[in-house]
This record gives sequence, C-alpha cells and structure tokens, in this order.
Amino acid sequence: MTDTIFALATAAGRAAVAVVRVSGPATLSIVEALTGKPPKPRLAALRRLRHQGVELDEALVLRFEGPASYTGEDSAEFHVHGGRAVVEALLSALVDLGLRLAEPGEFTRRGFENGKLDLAQAEGVADLIDAETEAQRKQALGQVGGALSQRYDRWRDLLLHSLAMLEAAVDFPDEDLPEEVAERARPGLRTLSAELEAALADVSRGRRVRDGFRIALVGAPNAGKSTLLNGLVERDAAIVTDTPGTTRDVIEVPLVLGGYKVLIADTAGIRETADAIEAEGVRRARAWAEDADLRLWVVDGFHVKHTVKLEEVIRPGDWLVLNKADIADVSALDDAAQKWTGEELKVLRLSARSSDAVDGVRAALTEHVTDALSGAEFPAATRLRHAERLREAQDFLARALSEVGLEVELAAEDVRLAARALEKITGRVDPEDVLGRVFSTFCIGK
Repeated sequence: MTDTIFALATAAGRAAVAVVRVSGPATLSIVEALTGKPPKPRLAALRRLRHQGVELDEALVLRFEGPASYTGEDSAEFHVHGGRAVVEALLSALVDLGLRLAEPGEFTRRGFENGKLDLAQAEGVADLIDAETEAQRKQALGQVGGALSQRYDRWRDLLLHSLAMLEAAVDFPDEDLPEEVAERARPGLRTLSAELEAALADVSRGRRVRDGFRIALVGAPNAGKSTLLNGLVERDAAIVTDTPGTTRDVIEVPLVLGGYKVLIADTAGIRETADAIEAEGVRRARAWAEDADLRLWVVDGFHVKHTVKLEEVIRPGDWLVLNKADIADVSALDDAAQKWTGEELKVLRLSARSSDAVDGVRAALTEHVTDALSGAEFPAATRLRHAERLREAQDFLARALSEVGLEVELAAEDVRLAARALEKITGRVDPEDVLGRVFSTFCIGK
C-alpha cells in the first residue's frame, strides 16, 4: 500500500499563512486525529488542531477524496498561521502520527501515476512554479492545460492510422484489400514528417522562453561593454574602469524585455594575453558568445580601425555596436558601417554613456527578442528531452518513408517506434530513471 506523505507547500519563514499538504490512504484518519471532526470533502472548515492533548493552532482545513484530488488519492490541506513554531509543531505531529516527509515533486508524481496529468503537463507545473515572466507563465500554463500533449497525441494518432494500413498489408496479403494499401499510408506519413520537421526547426523557441534568451556583449578591452551592460540593466552590475582587462569573467544579468526573460552577459575583452587569469576569461567569453542567441560586438568607435578582427569571428545576424560615437571620427564610422552592413550585420552607433542612446538599444533588443520568441503556435518542445524524442520520431519516420512499398514490415516497425518516441514525451511509456530526473527538479510540497 502507498504510504501517506506530507510537506510544507508554502515558503519557509515568517508569513501570515502556511499550508501543509497531506496525501495518501491514511489522510482521513490523520485529519480525524488532529481535528476530532473532519470537514466534509471539498468544503473548508475552521478547526482547532490538537495532538497528544496539546493545542497546536486554529486552522482552515480542507479534505479531498480520491480520485477527485490533485494526486488522485485522499488528500488534505491544513492552512495554519505562518509562524515557525506553529509550522514546526504541526510537522512534528504528522511525523508522530506515522507520516513520511514527501520527496521533491512527489505530490505531482502521484498525480501522474494516478492518471491525473501526463508527464508533459507535470513538467508544465514545475515551469509554472518557476515562471518569472509573463511569457514563461503563459507557456507553462498552456502546457499544464495540455496544449503540448494534445499536439503529440494528434501526431501519435496519425502514426497509428498509417500503421494500421501497413500492418493490414503485412498480416492480410491474400485478403480482399484495396490495391497498394501500404502506399496509402505514404501521404499521411509525409504530412506528419513535414510537421515534425517544422517543429524541430522551432525547437529552441520554447526552451529560450523557459530558460531565457541569451545575449552576449563581446569585443576588445575598453570598448564599452560594461558601460553598455550597466545602462541596459539600469544599475552598476559590472565594474567600469579605464584599465584594460578589468572584466575577467562572464557577468550574467537577468532582464525582462517585452515580457520575455533575457540573460545578458558582459564578457572579458577578447585579445591575446600572457596573463593566465585573463586568458581564461577570454576563453569563457568566446564559449559564452558561441552559444548565445544574439551577439553584440561592441567596438570602440574612436579606434575603429584597430579593433578585433571581426572577419574571423562574426556570423550572420550579429549586431555591430559602434560605441563612443560622440567622440569618434564620423568618416571612420561611416566607412565601418558601410562595410559591415553588407555582411548581414545590424549596425548601431551610440555612446554607451548616453541614457537616451542606451534606451534606443534596449528598444531594438526588445523588438528582436519579441520577434524571435513569439509565435502563432504553441512551441512543440519546451525542454531538451522533448527535442530529443521529436528528433528520434522524425528519424524513424524518414526511414519508414524510404521503406514503404519495398519492405513493408520494416516500415511498420519504424512507424511503431516513431509513435513510441512521442509516447515517451507524455509519459505513456517512460523508464523509471527518466521519471526520477523529471520529478527531482520539483520543490518539496509539489
């Protein structure tokens, strides 16, 4: 029999109200032991909590009968005063009554195991708890509501429909079936393959909404990267001096632009150096910039002809920020802008010390991030795990399409494996270690 668990569901520390959750077969007896008179299911009631003759608190108590509960089993909530002594007394009483402290995510895992939600929805619950921006909240709430699961289930149903045709051709070759029944599976598989290809092309969007859009400020020492960072985040996040090489590590600062989470990083100035510490900072700067979604190459406009050799490091879509435009030679800036605009770079001129100029950069970044992360459709993947299974399904599907009409048995098996890959995302089929990794990321009490 499943044991009964408990956990503090609200943040630790002094508060007006604290919520302690209980779930499992002994829930009703626990409520009876603490209150003497359990409330009716789904009806909040004020009760005095007592244990071993000692009054603990006056609490609002709610009880839910399984399967009509979050976990799918009998559960209860005790809303008590949020003082530490009150909470500790209640938790100690629950231990005395034989309950076990819940593991991270165990309430949600029980809901998953009891069919209250699938694995993708459970991950949405974790994302909703961690949401810091409006975009993260909307994405997580949609996932909890089944937007992701419904998409996968539709794809799975299309696969099963095609699989039925392929298996009919394999199992009943002598029956009175339409000619080339296996070939009739091909159009549906092609349509699905195209949808999966489009989903994979869009796969980073959901993860970037969830984890943050990464923007790197890179360039030579003393180009003004730290000044620009401080202006963008409107605080002194990075040290600014006239000494080259002041920034020696990556300084990441979270920011919200257009409702989306952004991580903007000031990096060490890129140059050749014999200093081991600075060299490590340059290596980290290059690594962070390589994985960034957008890179802003900040160039000292006053020394624009003696800067980083951009030809060796730029990539299409990077931005070139010609800084110190207020003191630079205008003709030199014009020449640089003309040269690099033709290399698929967005070129900006500014003085990072000017708040108006930095406001313009922030507005341009907001527009860029919004265009990159907004979309008409719910993203097909919000985690790396989803992307891996989508890619696996697409690979099986591509192989099946090459086999239809030639090796129908093999095509049917590959379609079956593609469906299984999609099932792993929602948790219809998933090994225990995957479930452990998913739910270990939850907070205790959820």
